[in-house]
Amino acid sequence: MRIGIPKEIKNNESRVGMTPAGVFELVKNNHTVYVQSGAGDGSGFFNTDYQQVGAIVLDTIGQVYAMSDMIVKVKEPIKEEYGLIQKGQVVFTYFHFASSETLTEAMIDRKAICIAYETVEDEDGTLPLLTPMSEVAGRMAIQQGAKYLEKPEKGRGVLLGGVPGVAPGKVLVLGAGIVGIQAAKMAAGLGAHVTILDVNMKRLRYVNDVMPSHVVTEFSNEFNIRKHIKDHDLIIGGVLLRGAKAPNLITRDMLKDMRPGTVIVDVAVDQGGCVETTRPTTHENPVFIIDDVVHYCVANMPGAVPYTSTMALTNVTLPYVLKLANLGWVEACRTDASLQKGLNIVEGKVIYKEIIEAFNWQAVEV
Repeated sequence: MRIGIPKEIKNNESRVGMTPAGVFELVKNNHTVYVQSGAGDGSGFFNTDYQQVGAIVLDTIGQVYAMSDMIVKVKEPIKEEYGLIQKGQVVFTYFHFASSETLTEAMIDRKAICIAYETVEDEDGTLPLLTPMSEVAGRMAIQQGAKYLEKPEKGRGVLLGGVPGVAPGKVLVLGAGIVGIQAAKMAAGLGAHVTILDVNMKRLRYVNDVMPSHVVTEFSNEFNIRKHIKDHDLIIGGVLLRGAKAPNLITRDMLKDMRPGTVIVDVAVDQGGCVETTRPTTHENPVFIIDDVVHYCVANMPGAVPYTSTMALTNVTLPYVLKLANLGWVEACRTDASLQKGLNIVEGKVIYKEIIEAFNWQAVEV
């Protein structure tokens, strides 16, 4: 199979779809790999690194799309890429369709095979291709939140860990999934007081078992959320509904109950955000302020640490890329139930029900 690795062109996205080590494995399995010139520069992988493992470096993104049977990316295609995608071409990347009707309609029009990293699901319900980026984003959420709590960044001027004689900052984490657990771990490590909310009691029991005593758990409901936003300094939105739009747990009217300089980091922004006032931002302009509340809503947080993120992503995507390349997408998805759940759009038909529900569309037989 001919596999293309284009350069990501989303704002400040420095990750790349495959490391040289991953390309080496594909070439070893007799596949042809095209890498766009400079695609890996931001992650610390250069053209010569790819050439040394057998990749063919092409000058333009158009060449990569035109010559490839399968495209392996990191982020969803943006408008400039829509016209490059070919009918029947496999595109394997993060899509988050439920948060963008425009993207969904564009991929329907292109009649491609869209396999979404974020909906590949194992038998136990875990999301193996989303997990490493959720781990990165959860940890980064605290780093960024701590920074924007500083007064020069319009935050409350709170040091999360406090100092002797001064109470630590308070962090509220919505969701005890991968993002929430990692955020809580980082915040606790800094010495902050952490409250983590979820509706899944099994997850809350797990948090209680593994976290130190200054991480406390409560059941998530509107009453408890409204109670805690009044005195917490940093709020992390880490709620995930598989392949669907995130629920608005914090509404616009709740902002008035927060103290000026409170910081919200909405990691769920890729799926529409779990805060009503969320809108996607970039690493170039990461924050905005509404009602004196600082919102950090960067849609590709792991892109800020591209070396770590690209390595972590290739670790988990490579086995699936190899299977798709070795067997073709039809046989690969037929024999791998996890990969089959990654199928979102097939030759113009949406087959993932959460996308259909997000836009109130009618289901289509495939």
